[in-house]
Amino acid sequence: MFKRREQPVSQLVLQSLRALGLETPLLQKRLVDAWPLVAGEAIARYTVGTPVIRNQTLFVRISIPALRADLSMRRQELTQRLNQHVGAQVIADVRFSL
Repeated sequence: MFKRREQPVSQLVLQSLRALGLETPLLQKRLVDAWPLVAGEAIARYTVGTPVIRNQTLFVRISIPALRADLSMRRQELTQRLNQHVGAQVIADVRFSL
């Protein structure tokens, strides 16, 4: 008699994505899309363009210098909240520029 290995579909999809090397890009896309939700509507309004991830760092362009300074002080909190929203350690830092 054969032994069945039942697994949830979500786990099978995740295994397939991992095998194809698509898990990290998918998580990065989810994290970038989560920026307006995690940062808040007011901050997202002053975000210029789309944030970019390079070398586990999220680069965000902000149009107001005072807001950039405030967000720079909250980098660690934003990093934790973004990773938590995605459910994985995708980024290690957030950097803001004008």
